[in-house]
Amino acid sequence: MDTTQGAVQASKLDDEAARQAKRVKLKEFNDNPPLDQQETAKLDSSLKRHTALIKRVKQSMAADNRDHIMKDIETLSLEKYVDEIAGAAVEGLARCKTERDIWGAVEIISSLHRRFPKSFTPAISSLLASAIAAPTKAYLAGLTPEQREKEDSSRVSRQRPIVRVCAELALVGIIRDTPERSGGEWVMKALKELLSNDPTLSSLPLLTTFLKSYSRPYLGIVPPASNKQVSSGSEPGTLSDSVATGDHSGILQGFDEGKELVEQDIRERFRRMCEGYFESVSKKLMIEHKRLQEQDRRNHEAYIRSGEIFEDRQQGYEKMTKNYEKLLASCQSLSELLYLPLPKLPTSTQKSDSIQIGSNQGSLLAESDESLPPGSKWVDEEERKFYEDIPDLKDFVPASVLGLNESTQADGNSKRDEEDKEKEEREKEEIRKLEEELKNLSVDGAELSQLETEDVPEAEEDNAPTPTPGTPKATTPPLSPLLAPQGPSQLLTALLAKLPDATNRTLIDQAAVDFAFLNSKAARKRLVKFMVQVPKNRTDLLPHYSRLIGILNLYMPDMGTELVAALDDEFRYLQKKKNVVKEFTETRMKNAAFLSNLTKFKVVPSYLILHMFKVCLDDFAGTNIENLALLLEGCGRFLLRSEDTRERFAAMLELMKRKQSMQHLDHRHQLLLENAYYQCNPPERGPRQEKVRPPIELFIRHLIYDVLSKKAIDKVLKLLRKLDWDDPHVRRVLNKVFAKPWKIRYSNIGLLATLTYDLQRYRPAFSIAVVDQVLEDIRRGLEQNVYSTNQRRLATVKYLGELYIYRLIGSGIIFDTLWSIVTFGHPEGRPMPQQPLPIDMPDDFFRIRLVCVVLDTCGMCFDRGTQKKKLDSFLTFFFYYIQCKEPLPMDVEFMLTDSIEAVRPKLEMPKTLEAAAIAVDDMFSAALQAAGVVGGQSDDSDDDDEDGDRPDEEDEEDEDNEAGDNDSALNDRPGSPEDEDVIVASNSAQEYLGPTEEAEADFMKELAKMVTDTSAESRKVDKKTALALWDSAVIPPTGRKKRVGEEGGGPADEGVTNFVVLTKRGNKQMTRQIAVPSASTLAIQTRTAQLQDKVEQQQLKQLVLNYEQREELEELKALEAKHRNGGIKIRLVG
Repeated sequence: MDTTQGAVQASKLDDEAARQAKRVKLKEFNDNPPLDQQETAKLDSSLKRHTALIKRVKQSMAADNRDHIMKDIETLSLEKYVDEIAGAAVEGLARCKTERDIWGAVEIISSLHRRFPKSFTPAISSLLASAIAAPTKAYLAGLTPEQREKEDSSRVSRQRPIVRVCAELALVGIIRDTPERSGGEWVMKALKELLSNDPTLSSLPLLTTFLKSYSRPYLGIVPPASNKQVSSGSEPGTLSDSVATGDHSGILQGFDEGKELVEQDIRERFRRMCEGYFESVSKKLMIEHKRLQEQDRRNHEAYIRSGEIFEDRQQGYEKMTKNYEKLLASCQSLSELLYLPLPKLPTSTQKSDSIQIGSNQGSLLAESDESLPPGSKWVDEEERKFYEDIPDLKDFVPASVLGLNESTQADGNSKRDEEDKEKEEREKEEIRKLEEELKNLSVDGAELSQLETEDVPEAEEDNAPTPTPGTPKATTPPLSPLLAPQGPSQLLTALLAKLPDATNRTLIDQAAVDFAFLNSKAARKRLVKFMVQVPKNRTDLLPHYSRLIGILNLYMPDMGTELVAALDDEFRYLQKKKNVVKEFTETRMKNAAFLSNLTKFKVVPSYLILHMFKVCLDDFAGTNIENLALLLEGCGRFLLRSEDTRERFAAMLELMKRKQSMQHLDHRHQLLLENAYYQCNPPERGPRQEKVRPPIELFIRHLIYDVLSKKAIDKVLKLLRKLDWDDPHVRRVLNKVFAKPWKIRYSNIGLLATLTYDLQRYRPAFSIAVVDQVLEDIRRGLEQNVYSTNQRRLATVKYLGELYIYRLIGSGIIFDTLWSIVTFGHPEGRPMPQQPLPIDMPDDFFRIRLVCVVLDTCGMCFDRGTQKKKLDSFLTFFFYYIQCKEPLPMDVEFMLTDSIEAVRPKLEMPKTLEAAAIAVDDMFSAALQAAGVVGGQSDDSDDDDEDGDRPDEEDEEDEDNEAGDNDSALNDRPGSPEDEDVIVASNSAQEYLGPTEEAEADFMKELAKMVTDTSAESRKVDKKTALALWDSAVIPPTGRKKRVGEEGGGPADEGVTNFVVLTKRGNKQMTRQIAVPSASTLAIQTRTAQLQDKVEQQQLKQLVLNYEQREELEELKALEAKHRNGGIKIRLVG
């Protein structure tokens, strides 16, 4: 892999060097044109050929017309048509798309420059400068947004080839700043003017096109080397140096100023200009990102407010998203071309005042807000600002408008003091009565009923008949603006129409100021009436309306009094109608929410809200439990933690808990009360104890978690080497940090593997310990399969792949891990379709993700040799494993497709389970055949070879071919509930002594009968077949026994070998012995053939016996599994 990437990198550098050589050669040719030019009188001056040349140049200056145009330039006079040719050349450049076309156009212009340096060159330079100029602001102002977008698109496509040609002409010496300098500054100024007069960033693609082709000659930037895998010849400890210097190799690497076509000062200025422009684009991207988030938040509020998002708002959001994505893509391209980091965009957070205010949704953030004391009555700082930071109308409205002057203000202050005193006395009296009632309260049913009977007549006396809430009276329609002047009434109507859209503090504060200018008694009554008639489904407006009343109540106290009285009347009316549940559910919610928010603004007197709590506690059942829960959630925390209501409200809460414990409430009411109680009185939690770490541990964690990056990896390595490795604590901390890759950024896992590789040279035991711990974590994840550790498991297998890339582990460990991922926990190591397992359910696809991460990390390394065969075998089984699962989700399917395309682009995955199973069976059959051929030679020949035939060994393990040596399959299966072993198998391969003599005699008899068959078909054979059968014929049993007995007499000792000749008379076979010297060729060849036949026969017998042995072992396993499932213990003794 490193060879391939190195070849690609070398090819890029070679291409750039070739382009540089061509430019240098053409520049020398342009600076020193040949002197042997033809005389003008000898050139053709016909009008027809000149007209054809101009037409051809105007049509296209691409590579296909280059030869014709160059020939005409050399043979035509052209003196009278220089200006026309220059104009036609600019038009013809628009057809040049590829690099070959651009270079052909440059050669044509160079040829014309050499012939007419004083007339053609200034003309073409001026026309090119005009062609790449930005459009004027006056022209753009007259276009609609749609027309401007189309104009920008066509202009960019028209200017793109012209910018490239101008860059080439400045390099080959046609466009110059001065006679002694190149045209680099001319190109820089042209691009600067083009980009600076473009507020919409529509010309940004032109800069991207320019940098893709000319960042090397104009900016001095070359692409840095980025090899993925470490070469085998690299030494440990030197990798971090190359990584650290890799980021800086993109600028000014290997430059020879004598051969450069652009001066060094121009290159530096050009690079600074591009970097500054990139910073501007990054700021623009941040602004657009914030605008998009703000628009998304507004859409969310609108959706909550009205239940839908209108079409115009949706179209605007889609257009904004499209522009943002386009800008983000351009910014990413610039970041890659300039090798600058992309700015970090803030995460998408929805901070909606209209959603969070008054709903206590920020309780999870209370701990992180340090500005609030622990026992604060507000949930967070945002809620405190909303309810306490109220603007004073005197700062925005004149005192005369508010009805305040010096005399009236003094009188008002005295009256206000008197009213405050009276109010305090009245509140004290009410509080005294409440305290007496609370003392008399008891949980006895009789007393409760007595309190009810006493309270109802009192309510009947105080309350007049109240109309149904939420049904406003019919009012006369407002006059049309055409029939009446725009007076205060119309202004107030417009203000009230805007209030439903005032869903933040700024808008509602402005509405309060606007109402102050329209202040009158009629306006106040009209506003109170509007507040009472809030729609039942718009409870999100109540906190903001309460803020409006809270602002105005300071100078218009009658508004708060009238609104509270109206809400109190509504509450009493709902108490009468407490048996009507469904019809008034939303009305009760609105009433409780409005009262709670007004209580927080201190518009509702404390005695009144406490009286409402008492009323609900008196009749502790039905809808009153819901009302009590709503009030507790709305203002319970405020009342419990305010100094003036703390004691009395705490007593009410205690009484509520007592009644709740003594009554048998349904489950819903029980949950409502519990949630409301703990929301207003959350349990005390002590501060989180921060773990105290030694300074050396903090330093190590800081190096790995904060400092580690490509630029700082060399420094981190040096600092780690300087640590005291003999200290057990330091060694333990390092092992812990390096073995937990999930605690660092996912992109830095490769850097952590790099450090491990570099430390291997100095601390080999440390690297081995890290690898062992990583493998142990992967195994533990397969055994436990806990959802909360999935992210850790992904990071761990990614780390394992990176360790292989940096040659800390071999391919055998990678393949062992892959096979264990797909087979661990399955019976016999073979997944079954839709088989439920606790650690690998059919709908659990996380193991597929693990395999994809490993393949993405190091799968591209297995592309040749035995490793390629291993990966192909694993993928075959992996596809079968996938088919055993349920249909894949879309994200897993896309991830799998991308991973397979990366390692095997032409591989097709089976579509059905049957096809996958057939492929696996074929793979196992091939592996078994290969194992049968080489199995008898050496069993331990590949133990030390990490790249041996591991797929065959894996397949044999999955199929249990070696029954005696493979006990792991039995151990991986689910164990018995008891700890004792209940099955003992004694007929193992070591105890099997082979076939008996009787079985061997029967086998030889059947083989002889098969060879000496005398059927009619056996006679109809050709000579070759007959000779082969005759040579392999077997002596009948009687003749064989006789021959064996005779051989035992010792003719072989006399140097003679006895041969038995078979003869046939009719259907009777006869044998005759012939003595042949043992040294003869016939005897030697016969003996050799017999030995070979004996060896082959023994191998065949061994295969048959192994097959029978496997069948017996499988029968034992099946019997064991059957009786284990039935709960029967069996002890088999063979």
